[in-house]
Amino acid sequence: QVQLVESGGGLVQPGGSLRLSCVASNLNFRLYNMNWYRQAPGKQRELVSSISTGGSTNYADSVKGRFTISKDNAGNTVLLQMDSLQAEDTAVYYCNFRGVFTGDDYWGQGTQVTVSS
Repeated sequence: QVQLVESGGGLVQPGGSLRLSCVASNLNFRLYNMNWYRQAPGKQRELVSSISTGGSTNYADSVKGRFTISKDNAGNTVLLQMDSLQAEDTAVYYCNFRGVFTGDDYWGQGTQVTVSS
C-alpha cells in the first residue's frame, strides 16, 4: 500500500521559515512527478510547486523566489523549503505523487502551516 507521510508544518511568524517533508513508501518514486499543493480556508486547492522525474521545477507566481522544492532520490522524499513566509501562505499543505505513465495519484494527509504574529 502506497503511503505518503508529511511533516514539518507549524506556526511561524511572518518572515520566518519552515521546511516541509514528504516521505513516500511502496512505490517507485522514479516514475512519479512530485507536487506540493495547498488549500486555505474557503479556497480551492492550488498547486504550489512541482518537480519532475528529471528534476525540473515549477512554482506558483505567489511563491517564486521564496519557496524551493527538492527531492532526495535516495530517500523517497520531497521537500519544500519555505522562506519569507507571509500570512497569505497559511493553509494546509499536501504532497502529491502523480505517475508519469499511469496517472496514478497519491496524496499525503496534509500538514497545517500557519503564519501569524
